Amino acid sequence: MSDIALPISAKLIAVRACAHCGETVRGAGDFCCAGCASAHAIIGAAGLAAFYRRLEDRRAHRPEPLDADFASYARAVGDTECELDLLVDGLDCAACVWLLESLLARNPAIRRARAHLSTRRLALRWVGPASDADVHAGLVAALGFRPAPYQAAATIGADDREARDLLRCLGVAGFAAANVMLLSVAIWSGHDGSMGDATRTLLHWLSAAIALPAIAYAGRPFFRSAVHALKAGRTNMDVPISIGVTLASVVSLHEAWVGEQHAYFDSAITLLFFLLIGRYLDRRARGRARQAVQALLALSGRSATVIAADGRAASRRVEQLLSGDVLMVAAGERLAADGIVTDGRSLLDTALVSGESVPRPVEPGARVFAGMVNLGAPLRVRVTAAGERTLLSEIVRLVEAAERGRSRFVAIADRLARAYAPVVHLTALLTFLGWTLLGGLAWDRALLVATAVLIITCPCALALAVPVVQVVASTRLLGNGVLLLSPTALERVAGADHVVLDKTGTLTLGRPELVGAGHDPEMLRQAAAIAANSRHPLAQALFRATADAAPAAGVVEHPGLGLQCGESRLGSARFCGMESPPDDGQSELWFVRPGATPVRFAFADRLRPDAIDTVARLAKRGFTLELLSGDRPAAVARVAREVGLAAWRAEVSPAAKAARLASLAADGRRVLMIGDGLNDAPALAAAHASISPSTAAEATQNAADAVFQGDSLRGVVEIVDVARRADCLVRQNLALALLYNLSAVPLAILGEVTPLVAAVAMSSSSLLVIGNALRLAPRSRRTADG
Repeated sequence: MSDIALPISAKLIAVRACAHCGETVRGAGDFCCAGCASAHAIIGAAGLAAFYRRLEDRRAHRPEPLDADFASYARAVGDTECELDLLVDGLDCAACVWLLESLLARNPAIRRARAHLSTRRLALRWVGPASDADVHAGLVAALGFRPAPYQAAATIGADDREARDLLRCLGVAGFAAANVMLLSVAIWSGHDGSMGDATRTLLHWLSAAIALPAIAYAGRPFFRSAVHALKAGRTNMDVPISIGVTLASVVSLHEAWVGEQHAYFDSAITLLFFLLIGRYLDRRARGRARQAVQALLALSGRSATVIAADGRAASRRVEQLLSGDVLMVAAGERLAADGIVTDGRSLLDTALVSGESVPRPVEPGARVFAGMVNLGAPLRVRVTAAGERTLLSEIVRLVEAAERGRSRFVAIADRLARAYAPVVHLTALLTFLGWTLLGGLAWDRALLVATAVLIITCPCALALAVPVVQVVASTRLLGNGVLLLSPTALERVAGADHVVLDKTGTLTLGRPELVGAGHDPEMLRQAAAIAANSRHPLAQALFRATADAAPAAGVVEHPGLGLQCGESRLGSARFCGMESPPDDGQSELWFVRPGATPVRFAFADRLRPDAIDTVARLAKRGFTLELLSGDRPAAVARVAREVGLAAWRAEVSPAAKAARLASLAADGRRVLMIGDGLNDAPALAAAHASISPSTAAEATQNAADAVFQGDSLRGVVEIVDVARRADCLVRQNLALALLYNLSAVPLAILGEVTPLVAAVAMSSSSLLVIGNALRLAPRSRRTADG
């Protein structure tokens, strides 16, 4: 096995940096989100250093209680440094990440503080003893976050509990909103004078009895986050949300108490319902990123067998392995660390690094990496890198970094909401001041008019503009065997202009097959009978090629070399005493028998049935395309030539793929990555958008935005076509929603809009948005090029 180059760090390059957190800014303005804008205002006013001093002073006089002994989880790095991974609850936006990293960097003892938004993982390294871990964790807690030791299994459980809690809150809010809306319809119908004051007041109190407990329960995710932020002397996006919902509820309660005509319990609980939908979808998207990382971490295993100097074997946890340890790796076992083979010959499944399905032989002196699987005889491996220094950990860091970068791509509605929300709030405030100071209204009457402005601008149509298109598009794609995994996948696929393809398992089927004709049937049957005794992919392909072959008896397998049955041999050219021809891009097995001419069986990974057509159709839609593969140059060149791709690269490592995508992004390209191997996970996560087949590894599917079924690549073209159409409909829906608000707000400011008119207007705008999205629904099958 040839050495595999160690990865280099891939860095995602921003097009235009946020003035606060450094993330890419999409659209106008200097900040990537409202959280960054508010945090920048707070930190900018006092200065980062002054804020850090206040934080340290408050922590010294009123330390935050910690839930764990963090010192016991710290790991020594050399003689003077330690490191610790924390799970940070409450890490909800890019502003939180920036604030946490920047303040920790003010501590001169901390050498590195890296937080990942999608996984909520904070990696700390500092100069000093392990006991300082509690001090650093206390600083995180003083900021209003809730730190805990990072443990993959516990993280999965916590994520599941949070998702279930959000789903319960969503269900309660939806149930309450539906029932309160029914009562509101009755109230609005009585505004013509057919309903008495006592009946209306009773219905208001019934609405309050349903809405207020539901708001108190379903609003907990926002209220808790806002309270923690305010206690720490900072703000986040949940603070204005909590204030808005609370204000609407309090004003409505006052109106019901004094027996006034209008109350807005329906608007408060409906607004909370839509906010929870967005929060739940966001949690689902981040959960996929955590699943990708956790699936990769699971590949390193939990323990390894270490051979001591006296020859005794002992089991040791993976995190306790040290450079220089000698590992015993049994057949079927995953390597727990990077190292060099010191004894034994075997075959290794190297799909994690190369992405190729054919195992590679290893012998003493070969370099191997954590996560690879030993398929043959036992090996002894001297550890060269363990824990966070392995190739597998580097791949995990690449996925984490790429997922963090992906958070910069925000839905169109969210980008509009950044400017939309402040304008609406300022309009409501000016309305209140105008009616109070110039219009001569009492403060409570003016507050009602201002609240009406907030209510009528409740972004129901705006909130539906994107999700309803996603639902219709997802349904259409599902009918074509495509599953969307990311809520922003359609937007990003529509914006892509360059396609990067993997070879094995993407353009090809990922299964080697016997090629060539003219083999003697009896000779082929004998070779297949010997091959039936091996799990090697080439041997299995040879066995599949002969339907009537029965496994031969007395077969001995020589790991990394081949099979022997009596004097007959089936295996590599060296094992069979033959000289292999120049590399033609095909794999081979030789079969030699006494008194017979040696035979060479050639194997190739066949193209998917429509690979050539799909590449042509993607090029016709304006994409530029290239092929990146970890396979040999001859094999990659053969596939590139068959599908008509002029740009290709071979023997590309996982980090090199991610680095290539970063380079393309720096050149202004928006890359659509299509791949299936474990080695493609960092590139899939780093791409502007990504697609994988359903046969891909779990970690790879978790890193992708969409998955297509079957052997056909037709789903790739379908995703592109639907995404571009959906992008057009989303923009139309946003325009319709904004047009409604621009028309209704002036009437609300003048006090001319009643709740009934507002309800009709809001419902009509929502129905218009839904009807426009239904134009994307599947109709009769279109032609291949649509």
